[in-house]
Parts: sequence; structure tokens; C-alpha cells
Amino acid sequence: MNPGKWIVVSFILFAIFIGTLVTVCVRQDISLVSENYYKEELVYQDQIQRLNNTELLVEKPAIKVVDQMLQIEFNQSDKVENGALNLFCPANEKMDRKFLVEPSGKGVQSVELGLLQKGMYRARLSWTMNGKEFYMEEVINI
Repeated sequence: MNPGKWIVVSFILFAIFIGTLVTVCVRQDISLVSENYYKEELVYQDQIQRLNNTELLVEKPAIKVVDQMLQIEFNQSDKVENGALNLFCPANEKMDRKFLVEPSGKGVQSVELGLLQKGMYRARLSWTMNGKEFYMEEVINI
């Protein structure tokens, strides 16, 4: 066989390799952290202010998992105007959940976790109190 045939065979094998690589890459599921990632990035300065407000609190909320219940312990919960708890599952976006946080004189709010899969979640708690916005994030295991 002459060298010209080997050059043609190597180009054909290279084309098959590139075609296979493109096919595998196109079929790959690439999930972003958030659908609106770029919009959220633009308002991140507000998020920094919320985190700073939370750092200035004397008593911060605590998020715990006790017997298939997620508990938010916060002594100042009666001063909370409104809030939300987002459970973010990095492994499966279908397991993400959102719960409302309401003012409570008890100091403890509970959320049932019955249908959630076991694993690691990021609990993102945001609330408004005395006209200021606050935010905290913790990693929890269910």
C-alpha cells in the first residue's frame, strides 16, 4: 500500500472520531445551578448586603433535620415579616422545594420532608425583618 492511502485512511478515522466526540458531547445533560444564572449574577450586590445583614445579627437562625422534619429555630421569628426556605438538591433539580416562612411566636418552625430523597441539600433561607432583608445558607443531609 502506498502512503497516499494511509493518509486518506487516517483522515477518515479522524473524521469518525470527531463525529463520535460531537455526538457524545451533544447528548450530555448540562444542568446550570439556576435557569436565570446571568440575571441573578447582576443583582448579586443585593445578596452581599443580605449576607452582611445576617452577619450583624446577634442570634442567627439554625436549620436542623430532626425525625424527617426540617426545623428552623429562630428566637426573633415573631419579628419576621416574610420569608422563604429553598431546598436546593445539586444532584437532581426535580427534588428542589420551596417553603414559606411566616412570623411565629414559638421560635421554631417545622417542615415535613416526607417525599424528599435522601442526600445532600443546600438550605437557602431568606427573610425580611424590620424592613431589612437577610439571607443564610447551610448544607444539610436528609
